[in-house]
Amino acid sequence: MSVIDDNSAGGSGLTAISTAEPRDYLALVKPRVMQLVVVTALAGILLAPHPVNFIIGLSSLLCIAVGAGASGALNMWYDSDIDAVMRRTAKRPIPTGRITRPEVLAFGLILSGFAVLTLYLVANALAAALLAFTIFFYIVIYTMWLKRATPQNIVIGGAAGALPPIVGYAAATGHIAVAPLVLFGLIFAWTPPHFWALALARTTDYGAAGVPMMPNVKGADHTRLEILIYSLILAAIGVLPTALGFASYVYGAFALVLGVEFIRRAILVFRVREGDGANKTAMGLFWFSIVYLYVLFAELLVERVIYVIEVLR
Repeated sequence: MSVIDDNSAGGSGLTAISTAEPRDYLALVKPRVMQLVVVTALAGILLAPHPVNFIIGLSSLLCIAVGAGASGALNMWYDSDIDAVMRRTAKRPIPTGRITRPEVLAFGLILSGFAVLTLYLVANALAAALLAFTIFFYIVIYTMWLKRATPQNIVIGGAAGALPPIVGYAAATGHIAVAPLVLFGLIFAWTPPHFWALALARTTDYGAAGVPMMPNVKGADHTRLEILIYSLILAAIGVLPTALGFASYVYGAFALVLGVEFIRRAILVFRVREGDGANKTAMGLFWFSIVYLYVLFAELLVERVIYVIEVLR
């Protein structure tokens, strides 16, 4: 606990005792997003041609996770006004007054500095620079600029969420290669249909917050068409790891089947445009997109772990 200015919590201007609990700080780092970052960054680390030292690999992974948490906290610091008017985010620590914006800003900056500096010390300068760029891109380019300026916010801003495999690979090898770039492309193409499916079902929420999401600016039908286009691109990129030889045919089979199902669901979203069915198909695609990405990366991780074990025997 700490003493905070009650103004930030909508009070009378008197000081008060902060009601922040450990779970509030945990919420600031967006654990669910952090999980995805850990999985994709680990894939990047394990893609290294030679097994990386366990301590260096684990330390690098923790640094990338902390960097992702810092980005989440700084995002909540800047977007607290938006969060306060959206049902999905109104119960976050800042809108509810459990923690102040200055506290969150300090928390995010400290985590950012710690993550980048530690990654530089345990891995290399390239990985640290890439992690710093990722945090900068997510906060300054996406959160502060794109999110409130253009319906392409998710498309361009998605680059930040797609960088962890490249950061992980750079931490393990000191350079960048084609394989992590393919994983970057996979996450980058996955981001628009994932978020636009949610935006279709939450149009009112984003509209109330003044966020120019694609359905609010270009309309639902245009968004459905773009979801279908990006789903086709995603399905094609999904099989590239097998085509390029850094994943097995088993992975390729998963990517093919899941890609076809992704496209089928995108077609449903494109065709079902009215009533409860429209929201149901959109949310169905949203939840399936999460399964799609986790299954592909899980299969890739299993294959790379087996490869590392065989090399170390």
